[in-house]
Amino acid sequence: MQASVSPLSTPLPPHFIARSNSNLRLCGLRREAFGFRSVSQFQNRGSRWTSVVSRNSRWGKQLVFSASATVADNGSVPPTSFDYDLVIIGAGVGGHGAALHAVERGLKTAIIEGDVMGGTCVNRGCVPSKALLAVSGRMRELQDEHHMKALGLQIAAAAYDRQAVADHANNLASKIRGNLTNSLKALGVDILTGFGTIVGPQKVKYGKVGLSDNVVTAKDIIIATGSVPFVPKGIEVDGKTVITSDHALKLEFVPDWIAIVGSGYIGLEFSDVYTALGSEVTFIEALDQLMPGFDPEIGKLAQRVLINPRKIDYHTGVFASKITPAKDGKPVIIELIDAKTREPKDTVEVDAALIATGRAPFTKGLGLENINVETQRGFVPVDERMRVIDADGKLVPHLYCIGDANGKLMLAHAASAQGISVVEQLTGKDHVLNHLSIPAACFTHPEISMVGLTEPQAREKAEREGFEISIAKTSFKANTKALAENEGEGLAKLIYRPDNGEILGVHIFGMHAADLIHEASNAIALGTRVQDIKFAVHAHPTLSEVLDELYKLAKVNPHATTKPLSEPVAV
Repeated sequence: MQASVSPLSTPLPPHFIARSNSNLRLCGLRREAFGFRSVSQFQNRGSRWTSVVSRNSRWGKQLVFSASATVADNGSVPPTSFDYDLVIIGAGVGGHGAALHAVERGLKTAIIEGDVMGGTCVNRGCVPSKALLAVSGRMRELQDEHHMKALGLQIAAAAYDRQAVADHANNLASKIRGNLTNSLKALGVDILTGFGTIVGPQKVKYGKVGLSDNVVTAKDIIIATGSVPFVPKGIEVDGKTVITSDHALKLEFVPDWIAIVGSGYIGLEFSDVYTALGSEVTFIEALDQLMPGFDPEIGKLAQRVLINPRKIDYHTGVFASKITPAKDGKPVIIELIDAKTREPKDTVEVDAALIATGRAPFTKGLGLENINVETQRGFVPVDERMRVIDADGKLVPHLYCIGDANGKLMLAHAASAQGISVVEQLTGKDHVLNHLSIPAACFTHPEISMVGLTEPQAREKAEREGFEISIAKTSFKANTKALAENEGEGLAKLIYRPDNGEILGVHIFGMHAADLIHEASNAIALGTRVQDIKFAVHAHPTLSEVLDELYKLAKVNPHATTKPLSEPVAV
C-alpha cells in the first residue's frame, strides 16, 4: 500500500506499564548529543568495566530470561571469553542511547557503524527535517499578513535563500553527528567502522568493502540497524525529480509543483515545508482519507487547517502505479489507478514527486541465517523484551533487536527507549517497555501529537474487554497564552475510562503540541489516573493549561481507586 502509515495506525501487542526514563530527549537523543555530559557519567569512567551487579547474578538473571533457548538450537559453540560485554550493530539514536546506558551500567561496550554516526534520524530524518520546518514556520508567520497585523506588526515581503536554508539543515546534522561521536568516545565506547554481520552465537564480524574483516565477540549483541525509505514497485527514483525524504532534506531545488505520495506524518511535514517556500502540492493517498493513522477527529481538524487553506490538492483512494522522472523537457508523469479495482484512474504531470510511503527495515546482510533467524517482511522478530526469536519460535540467547529493524514502533525515541530497556535486562533488572506510553509528533504548523489509543482503537478495546470510555475535549481558543500569540486554532482530546480513570489516549492539534504531549505520555507510563493528575498545578498563563483544563473536564466515578495502574496494557 502506498499510503504513508503512521506508527500508531496498527495494533500493538500487550505490554506492561514501564517506568519513564528521564534520559530521553528530543528524537530520542540524550543531552550528550548536544555537547553536554552528566557528572555521574564522568564518575563512571574510571570503573566502566565493573558491572553494577555481580557477574554471577547478572548472568543468572539472563539465563532465566533465555530459558526457552539453548546454544545448541543455533548451531555453533559460543566463545568462552569475550572482547566486550555488549556490541551494538548500528549507531543511530537507538544504538547511541543503548551504548550510553550500557556505560552507565558498567558494561564494556562497542558500537559498529557502517555509514555515518547518528543514523537516519540525525542525518536523513528528524534532525535536518526540523531545521527545514523551523524555516517554514517562520516563513509562514511572516507571510501571514492578517496574523502580523493583529499583533500590530508591519512586515515587508518575506523571502528566502534556498542554499542558506539547505546549509542550515546540513550544518545542524553535522553538529549533532559530531557531538554523538564525541560523547561515545569520551565515555569509553569503542567505535568500530564497517558493516556488521553476525557470524555465529555472540560473534560479529565487521569491515568495509574490499578490506579484510575483523571479528569480535560479545556476551550480548543488540541489532540497531534502523530503516530506509520504502519505494513501491513501479516508481523510478532518480534522486532529482523523483525523490525520497533522503533527497528532499538536501533541498537542492524547490519545485513549482510537487506531488507527495503518502499523507502520513512524513508527507505532511514536507507539505508544510514546500508550501511555505512557494510550491504547490498534490497529495496522492491510497486510503479514502488523508492522514491515516491519526485520530479521525484530529485529522479532520488538521485537514481544515493544514490542507484546505493552502495550495494543496489531493487524490485519495488511488495508487501511483507508475512514476516516470522528468527528462528531455517532459515533466514527471504519475499514473494513478483505483486502490480497490486497480482500474486506471488518472494521470498527473508535475515538476517533481516525493515518495513518502513509509520506511522499510534495513536488515539485509546481518547474517541472520547464521543463527537460524528469518525476518518477517524484513523485520527481525522479537518478543516484548526485544529478544530475537528464531525460525523455530525459540529465543536466540544473548541477541536483541531494537528500533525500526524490529517494527514495533518506528520512531527514533522508541528505539532509544528499547535500547535502554535491553540494557536494564542485561544488568539484572527485568524491564518491559510500555509502547502505549511512547508519544509521536508531526511538526507541522500547528503541530500534531499523540500518545496511546485513537478513539476507534479505544472503542474497539472497550467493546472487546467490556468497559466504557469517555471523551474530554478542550479548545486552544480557551487558552490565554495561545490567544496572546494569536494562535487559538487547536484542540486537545482525552480518551479515558470513567470507571477507574485510566488514560487510554491523548491527542493534541495546536501550537507546541509536540511539547505538550509529554505530560500525558508520562502519566500513562507511570500509571497515573485522571482523578489524580487533575490536581497537578500548571503555571499561568501557559499552553500547559490546555492539558490542565482537559484533565479537569474528565468525569470519573467518585468511588474509583486512586492506586496507580499496574495491570498489563493491551491494544
